[in-house]
Amino acid sequence: MAKIIVSGCNGHMGQTVTRIASERDDATIVAGIDKFKGKENTYPVFDDIADCDIKADAVIDFSAPSALEGLLEYGKKTGTPLVLCSTGYTPEQIAAIDAASKEVAILRSANMSLGVNVLAKLVMQAVKELAPAGFDVEIVEKHHNLKKDAPSGTALYLADAVNEGADGRYKYVYDRSQRSEKRPQDEIGISAVRGGNIPGDHDVIFAGEDEVVTFSHRAYSKAVFARGAVQAAVYMCGKGPGMYTMQDVISGE
Repeated sequence: MAKIIVSGCNGHMGQTVTRIASERDDATIVAGIDKFKGKENTYPVFDDIADCDIKADAVIDFSAPSALEGLLEYGKKTGTPLVLCSTGYTPEQIAAIDAASKEVAILRSANMSLGVNVLAKLVMQAVKELAPAGFDVEIVEKHHNLKKDAPSGTALYLADAVNEGADGRYKYVYDRSQRSEKRPQDEIGISAVRGGNIPGDHDVIFAGEDEVVTFSHRAYSKAVFARGAVQAAVYMCGKGPGMYTMQDVISGE
């Protein structure tokens, strides 16, 4: 059974991870990290991961980018694989993650949903057929009104998947309000909508002459992200240093 530490355990996602893990036979939460203590947990909760003295097989982080430095130090010191689910990392933080992966196993994903990661594979294949036929690519994402970063990490992940399938031909555009010109073919427009309590909607639109092909993913609750995170943590148990992705989890290799 995979023994897991949850960073950000008392937030909504941390509590959802706790519930999802409790429903599985192959995972259990042995400790949590959170400065907020307003929840009742079946495991001990520490203010800082550096204070955690409970051995685990993996760490799931659903806290904030500000927690990254401590998580990386803990992972390198203890050899515990890290599943990083937060978004909004700076380029410097991403570089630090890449550097740490030489010493400890790290899985970082902008979206832990298994469905979104299958979608990424599909759009990567679709652009190879549709781009040469003149189809334009647009991405529209919708999230709840509490989400701070825009566009979402998932939207950028899907854009990267499209761009990889197109050999890097596209530039990303987030605002067209300051220009008046015909749309260039070598761009992906990425639009963000914020409102209500939308867990996460993503549309990848291929718009061609007289036809439109849309790939969509709708998250009806945040449980889909927690479920993917727990699956990833189980997969990461015992893995050696390196960078891993949800595609690895899906393939099981």
